This record gives sequence, C-alpha cells and structure tokens, in this order.
Amino acid sequence: MAEYVLGTHDAELERLGFQARLWADVAHAAWKRARLLRGQSVIDLGCGPGFASVDLAAMVGSEGRVVGIDESASFVEAANGRGVPNLRAVVGDVQRASAFVDGCFDLAYARWLLCFVPDPEAVVAGAARLLRPGGRLVVHDYFNYTTMTSAPRRPEWTEVVAATARSWRARGGDPDVCGRLPGILSRHGFELEHVDVHQRFGFAGDTMFQWASTWWRNYAPRLAQMGEISDELRDRFLGSLAEIEASRDQFIVMPPVWEIVARRG
Repeated sequence: MAEYVLGTHDAELERLGFQARLWADVAHAAWKRARLLRGQSVIDLGCGPGFASVDLAAMVGSEGRVVGIDESASFVEAANGRGVPNLRAVVGDVQRASAFVDGCFDLAYARWLLCFVPDPEAVVAGAARLLRPGGRLVVHDYFNYTTMTSAPRRPEWTEVVAATARSWRARGGDPDVCGRLPGILSRHGFELEHVDVHQRFGFAGDTMFQWASTWWRNYAPRLAQMGEISDELRDRFLGSLAEIEASRDQFIVMPPVWEIVARRG
C-alpha cells in the first residue's frame, strides 16, 4: 500500500492525538450504538498510534481485548508503548487484515481509513472474515469532502481543498468513499443498521477551528512539496487561514464526517 499520505512524523502524531480527543464523543457514541460491551474483542483497522485503541480497550475492560493493525511500524510501536495490557498492535496491510490477525471479533472499527486505501472493498471483506456472525463494523469517514470551505468563500480554499482530494486519489484513495460504502457492505454480507453525518464548523478560538488549523499547517506545505500546489498558492492559503483566525466573523466549514454501523449476517 502507498505511504500514508499525511506522513508519520512527529507533527502528524501530535495532530492525530488532538483529533482523537476532539472526536472522542462521536466515537464513543457510535461504539455504544454498536452495542460494544465489556469482555468483547475489537479489531481497530488502521489503528495509527493507538488513540482510539486505548479508549476501546478501556471500554471492553481487562476481560476483553483490542487488536490494532496499521502499516506504519512507528505508529504500531507507539500504540504498543502505551502500556495497556489488553491492547496489542501489529504491523500489516489493512487490505489483508486476516493474514496478520487471528481470532473472531465482536466489533471492527475504521476511522478515516477507507478514504486512504486503494481497495476499501478488501478492507470490508477482511472485516467480514474477522467478525463473528452478528458482529458490527463501525466506520467514520468522508463523503462530499470538497465541500470544506472558508466562510465567506475564498478562491484559494477551493483550489487547496480540491488539490487535497486530488492528492489522495493520486495515491489510490477516495475522499468520497462513504458514497460507495453501503453497496460494498451489502456485497460482503453486512446489513446497514445506522447511517448519520456529522457536519461541523469552527470560528477562531473554537477547538474545531484548531482541528482544521493544525491540519492545514501540516498539510498545505506537504501539498506544495508534492507539487500539487504552487508555493505562491500555499502562502496565499496560509495567509488567508491567519486572516480567518484573526477575525470574529469568519469561519471554516469542515468536510462532512459520515458514521456507518453495519451488522455482519
């Protein structure tokens, strides 16, 4: 699988930690909706450095277990270094998860994973093999990503958001993957139980604004390094971000985050 498009450097590790805390309420509500109980077993697909895995391990308790899988050895090392006895992370390709992970699980979780992998259908097929009958797959991911914008609209935002989506697709990803997900789930024996969308926005001083700000301060320079945008556009975009941050009447509209809970038949 292609290298994680956001990178695995320290700045991204810090951003992922902030992101996990900011979206923890959404994740916990989805896990409860999926009837996650103490003593159960969970596979965290694309676990990264283990922020969600740690929370999942706390929910299932010492009598349960969480196994994370991620392609990044440094992220897996970070997850295993958290000192959680019922959490184990392994290095592997989530598109072939059943080749790296043994066992039968009650719940599989995938957050901002399917939008980055070249073959999301293989991930779903693997989850179907790893889940027991009646087990649930919980997904948080994107559809209609390019609706992310500044308010009022600025042309540099339209260009940079489009370049972001283009950069993901160039590496095999799909920032609109949730539009295809119901059909993929159906083909692999899943029944949709719940679909919802989380639409957020952020004014300067809000934590949601900080989420977007940390993302763009990390990723806009990366887009320029990849040749997806010019240095001039990068500077103009980051300048507009600073202007919004200094304003009381401008804000950022986040991309919609879709929530899907599906039951394996």
